[in-house]
Amino acid sequence: MEDLLGQEWEIIPAGGATGAAYFAQHKGQRLFLKRNSSPFLAVLSAEGIVPKLIWTKRLENGDVITAQQWMNGRELKSVDMSDYHVAKLLKKIHCSKPLLNMLTRLGKTPIQPETLLHLLMEELDEEVTSLPIVVEAMEFLSKELPNIDYHEKVVCHCDVNHNNWLLTENNQLYLIDWDGAIIGDPAIDLGLLLYSYIPRENWNSWLERYGLPMTEHLRLRMKWYVIGQALTSIQWHKNQKRFQEMDNWIDFLNKAM
Repeated sequence: MEDLLGQEWEIIPAGGATGAAYFAQHKGQRLFLKRNSSPFLAVLSAEGIVPKLIWTKRLENGDVITAQQWMNGRELKSVDMSDYHVAKLLKKIHCSKPLLNMLTRLGKTPIQPETLLHLLMEELDEEVTSLPIVVEAMEFLSKELPNIDYHEKVVCHCDVNHNNWLLTENNQLYLIDWDGAIIGDPAIDLGLLLYSYIPRENWNSWLERYGLPMTEHLRLRMKWYVIGQALTSIQWHKNQKRFQEMDNWIDFLNKAM
């Protein structure tokens, strides 16, 4: 990274699972650098969904480095997720044709519910599938599979955790960390957000801000995808030997059922 910017820049790792992100600063200039970001980043920047992309450079070894504006701000807290601006930004993402076109050009095809169920059956190990709540959850997913078809597929972020929302000092809201984006049912994002952060008695009013009426079909689709995501998270945390988080997701699954 020093070779790319020059020795006078201070570069520090930004943390994260991949170790491919850095903060850089020099004489009041501040950048967020990432190695091998998806070309999708350019469209996210153009749409105002992530901080502005400043430049992209290809290194001799083939790696691509992107530099974005480094914004002063904070992650949202759980309580902030009921805010009007969260609903509006998620709606903007789900309605964006440029995002959908770019992901399609990058070779993404819409994720079908039957594919997700098949992947779940393959990835859950014997110990997880023997848990009574997991048995009940898998039965629910299989039984309701024919009932959750939804034709309008959109770009889904798939990890709308409050930590991925950035509110800047001038009140600009961004949704960051797009590595897991897919094309699918908007209920994938809506369900996880509502189940995780919004009391059920407020679901209708939150969805009004988003611009969608609550229907029984939407409620069923949200529940279906949330249960699928919870099962994946249980297995993932077990694989990582993060047993407290695994137990948290089992509790979450119990409540969702």
